[in-house]
Amino acid sequence: MLVLDHISKTFNPGTVNEKSALRDVSLSLEDGDFATIVGSNGAGKSTMFNAITGAFYVDQGSVILDGEDITFEKEYVRSKVIGHLFQDPLKGTAPHMTIEENMALAYLRASTANHAYFSRISASDKKKFREQLACLDMGLEDRMKQPVGLLSGGQRQALTLLMATMVTPKILLLDEHTAALDPATAEKVLKLTRQIVAERKITCLMVTHNMHQALELGNRTLMMHAGHIVFDVQGEQRNKMTVEDLLEQFSLHAGSDLDNDRILLSKDEN
Repeated sequence: MLVLDHISKTFNPGTVNEKSALRDVSLSLEDGDFATIVGSNGAGKSTMFNAITGAFYVDQGSVILDGEDITFEKEYVRSKVIGHLFQDPLKGTAPHMTIEENMALAYLRASTANHAYFSRISASDKKKFREQLACLDMGLEDRMKQPVGLLSGGQRQALTLLMATMVTPKILLLDEHTAALDPATAEKVLKLTRQIVAERKITCLMVTHNMHQALELGNRTLMMHAGHIVFDVQGEQRNKMTVEDLLEQFSLHAGSDLDNDRILLSKDEN
């Protein structure tokens, strides 16, 4: 479903602020793969996501999605087939628009119709929106006419997840999408994530700082350091790994210990 073929990206080249963010990164995801990603700040996780979504063009290499070369495709075109959630719950929705209007925009963005207009949202479409909101079990189906800005962070993130997947994307990118939520809400959004990804068989990449999630969620774990993917594990080898094993493998392949405090603290979480 996704192939990153030796992609590299350097910001501010030739200046004192030059930063090599991605260095010859290669990755291949099969249809339905769910890979978690861990790494220190500045490892290149979010930059790799932005290379996939088209926030910038890579300097070298190519990005292939579902057999199509999208390396130089515009970001708004890629957004029709790529779902993307951020750590900040406020980024995925328009606060002054109603829940119904936000869902309509998400639905039309991913529409394949030649003439998809906001005014063409039908009563049956609105009924589907209500049914999908009811699945969140947050009471949002009864608040469809309310501005999204009145919702809590967890409710907005759950709504954003729904909007990103209401038309099944070819790939779903989750950039620490529960990190800014309180533990109970984070667990609820994570449960919804598991459910939606499994039911729709969506190919998914999820950045997490939680080492237990990195091994328990999905079928594959990637570790990044200094713009490289330094470790990639799946199958029986992954099933047998502990958090300590994962940290040891990071040190072995990266040449240094993992230095992210949030990640290290998470290894003792249940």
